[in-house]
Amino acid sequence: MLAGPADVAAGLAVHGADAVDRSAPASVRAALVARDVPARLAAKDPTIWGPGAEAEAKVRLGWVDTHHRSRELLPQLAELVEELADLDHVVLAGMGGSSLAPEVIARALGRPLTVLDTTDPGQVRAALADRLDRTVVVLSSKSGSTVETDSHRRAYWQAFLNAGMTEAEAARHFVVVTDPGSPLEATAAEMGVVTMVADPDMGGRYSALTAFGLVPSALAGVAVTDLLDDADALSGSLGRDRDNPGLALGVALGAAATTGRDVVALASDGTGVDGLGDWAEQLLAESTGKAGVGILPVVVESPDAPGATGPGVLTVSYGGALAPGAAPGAGTTDVAVNGPLGAHFLTWEYATAIAAAVLGVDPFDQPNVTESKENTARLLADGPLVETPSFTDGAVEVYAPAGAPGDLAGVLRRLLDGLGDDGYLAVTAYLDRRADAAVAELRPLLARAAGRPVTFGWGPRFLHSTGQYHKGGPQVGSYLQVTGAVTDDLQVPGRPYTFGELQAAQAAGDRQALAGRGRPVLRLHLTERATGVAQLLDAAGRTRT
Repeated sequence: MLAGPADVAAGLAVHGADAVDRSAPASVRAALVARDVPARLAAKDPTIWGPGAEAEAKVRLGWVDTHHRSRELLPQLAELVEELADLDHVVLAGMGGSSLAPEVIARALGRPLTVLDTTDPGQVRAALADRLDRTVVVLSSKSGSTVETDSHRRAYWQAFLNAGMTEAEAARHFVVVTDPGSPLEATAAEMGVVTMVADPDMGGRYSALTAFGLVPSALAGVAVTDLLDDADALSGSLGRDRDNPGLALGVALGAAATTGRDVVALASDGTGVDGLGDWAEQLLAESTGKAGVGILPVVVESPDAPGATGPGVLTVSYGGALAPGAAPGAGTTDVAVNGPLGAHFLTWEYATAIAAAVLGVDPFDQPNVTESKENTARLLADGPLVETPSFTDGAVEVYAPAGAPGDLAGVLRRLLDGLGDDGYLAVTAYLDRRADAAVAELRPLLARAAGRPVTFGWGPRFLHSTGQYHKGGPQVGSYLQVTGAVTDDLQVPGRPYTFGELQAAQAAGDRQALAGRGRPVLRLHLTERATGVAQLLDAAGRTRT
């Protein structure tokens, strides 16, 4: 599939797109070029996605050239990095688009960054106990009202005061990144905290090259100018019909999705930019998963992992620089994307907007994201749901529909059997992403057993990402939710609930949103986490037919 010409610009190459386009009944690239879409998108034309999306697009296309405006931040960033040089433990408190890009940047470039995008009390406690006197907390929220980030702010503020700092001393340990005029900007002013106002003309998932991506990355020691240079070098290709990597990737995504391959397996090829799949997952799922259609991204462990290939799957590998003549990706890869990280960000954003135009959806709204949030708020106000397990198997309480088998492996097998020929399984784990990391091994185990796409997401992180696709995309998903007992809870200062109660309400709120759509939801609650995870993995391994 990778044979043939590649679209190349600024050191970034997309291989295999033409072959995908040729597999469609009619060329998607030719249709887009006939409408002058590449040049119109480069010029930020808000009419590309139809009259229903035009108003939103008018205020959401800033990502096309935000790398130019972001250069204005560089002197401030240099000054901030110097001023806070003694605070060498950088914690990023943010959700979704506010945290995924800097996490990728730091990971790909080998810089230390603690990302706090959880309400799990164990994970929050561990962060609070780690080098507190040397910690700078970057609070990132576009809306300025994100409940998780506000909870982290309250917890860290209290921890600094408990450590004997004055309010002025505590304020020095925070940096706020938000949109102008947000509630968080006002709160930061009250706290006396440094605020970096971000470019507001785009949604969070398109904000990688704004203050949201650059501030925490710079504090972590990344040379962020290089990211902007990479994007700037690529930007000249955006209006072209050929040698336009963003167009090529968008054509491949759109052509595949409209011809029966609406699942995109994202796999690192091992040549750098590891972790990019987690960022691209949100970008694709939240931008395209609505109105009953969408592209389902599946982040896989390697190009040959279970679920990386198969019926209905477009396999896309990604990586950094390759030696001249080196073959990108693996033998099973349909499309390979290789190049500098800053160019990757702009390429994938442009490609997602192109794919949305092919699908006929608005890439800039997220109409179903608030539903689980509203359910969470109601549950926090009214109290937790009273639920009785169907049965208990060792350290796992099973909450299953009536008539389910009475053993863990059996109930998992029944869930997989219900996927049919067009379904997918989403595993969502409301656990500690560090201490309970092994639970992520469920994805390949269940994918091998199911023969259908299986995704994995950490809660509540995924609610700001694939959660939109789950509710707004094709209603063919089944859901395995894993929750865990909290043995050492943590109060959210100034709120009438704990982190554990917030986490439980978020899990229950999402279950309600999915069940309200008639989707199958199986909840497994670990009464002892380490034992329960081991038991789950063993049961998943025994579901293979």
